[in-house]
Amino acid sequence: MKSIQDAQSSLVNDTCAECGSFVDIGAVVEEGDTKLQLNLSGDNARAEAGMLAEQATQRFADAVVELQQQGNDVQLNIEFGCSAEKMIFQLQHNLP
Repeated sequence: MKSIQDAQSSLVNDTCAECGSFVDIGAVVEEGDTKLQLNLSGDNARAEAGMLAEQATQRFADAVVELQQQGNDVQLNIEFGCSAEKMIFQLQHNLP
């Protein structure tokens, strides 16, 4: 454990005693990073965007969704209430 703490950056201040992993949560969640933009294409892009939009608004009350479509391409913009909500949604749906 001591060697892990000695090896980590001074910016990292959390260590897992079980596995030796460490992370500074500030390096993962940025304050104000609440906007998710997805560009979808293909025949089912509109349906996929609609499904993601519905799931976002059902799960997060403050989520604001905007869809823009051009042909088979759809741009889905979701504004979350906080950056943690955005990260949770991305993890739940395997999104970049």
